[in-house]
Formats: sequence, structure tokens, C-alpha cells
Amino acid sequence: MLKIGVLALQGAFLEHEQMLDRLGVAHFQIRQLSDLSCPMDGLIIPGGESTAIGKLLNSLDMMSPLREKVKEGLPVFGTCAGMILLANEIENDPKRYLQVMDICVKRNAYGRQLGSFFTRDLFAGQEIPMTFIRAPYINKAGAQVEVLSTVDGHIVAAREKNMLVCSFHPELTDDTTVHAYFIEKMARSSR
Repeated sequence: MLKIGVLALQGAFLEHEQMLDRLGVAHFQIRQLSDLSCPMDGLIIPGGESTAIGKLLNSLDMMSPLREKVKEGLPVFGTCAGMILLANEIENDPKRYLQVMDICVKRNAYGRQLGSFFTRDLFAGQEIPMTFIRAPYINKAGAQVEVLSTVDGHIVAAREKNMLVCSFHPELTDDTTVHAYFIEKMARSSR
């Protein structure tokens, strides 16, 4: 049976778990280093505060082991802050975190909390609802990165090998398209 780990240090991890429940996918929370040794077919890094999640990953000695798991091929899905944590480069921030995906992101690209918005646009060819909250976007993507969605000319969802990222919060809508894409195209295929 497929089992997904959800990084549960800060942010919207409960909402991701609810989406996995709707899809009938088993999951567990990752809160400490020992949780990373549990068998899993994929990992979700939720939206939240990238700085806070990064500090917690470092203080709990989880950053390096998590980086290695992703480099070894563990399918990972990062939303909003999760996208920032996975990026090789952050345009407007000197901090670096996991640095595993060949993208450069711009933090708070759409502005602060007041710049949050909702739209409908295409993700991998299918129209879905998209909720953006203090969202980043990808302003540079490497040659191996597949763009899955753009909004107003900005890349807001992409995939590279075992990594899927999006600027928006699919866990805050009723639409399971993005989570199903991660489960079907990435987590199941890695078994």
C-alpha cells in the first residue's frame, strides 16, 4: 500500500493530510529525524513559513538526511514554502535550504498577505482552482525542468525528475488534481 510522509513542522500539513484522505492514500507525519527512516513512497513539504521550516529542519538535524533522500529519488511535492525549500536559488533571499531542484524562485513575488488571490488556470493541461497566499513564483528553470503551469506569464508549477512544486495551495481547495498527479505520476511510478 502506498504511504506518503507529510513534513509536519509548521504550515498547512493537516490540509495536505485531508487531501490524501480524500484520495484514499495512507500517510504519516514527519516531526523528527527518526521519522525520516520510516518507509515512504513520497513526501509532501507544505506551505507555511520557509524561514521557520528551514530553521526547524536545521535544529532537528533533518536538513541533510532529507536532502539525501530527495537526491536518491524519493518523490517530493513542495507547495509555496515547500517550493522555496527545494529551490537551488532564491532570488531575493540569501538563505539556501535543500537546494535540490534546478529553479530560482522569488519569495513573496505577488506581495505580502494583501497580495493573496484566487484564480482558475491550467495545471498539466487541466483547469483547476488556484489559491495564492504570499506566493513565490519560479523566475528561472533549468533545462530539465518541465513547466506544468503559468499564471500571468510566471511559472507557478513545475516538475524535475522526482520533484513537483507549485506556488499555489492546492490543499486549500476541494480539487484533488495536483495531489492525484503527484500520487499517480510520481509516487506510484517510483515503486
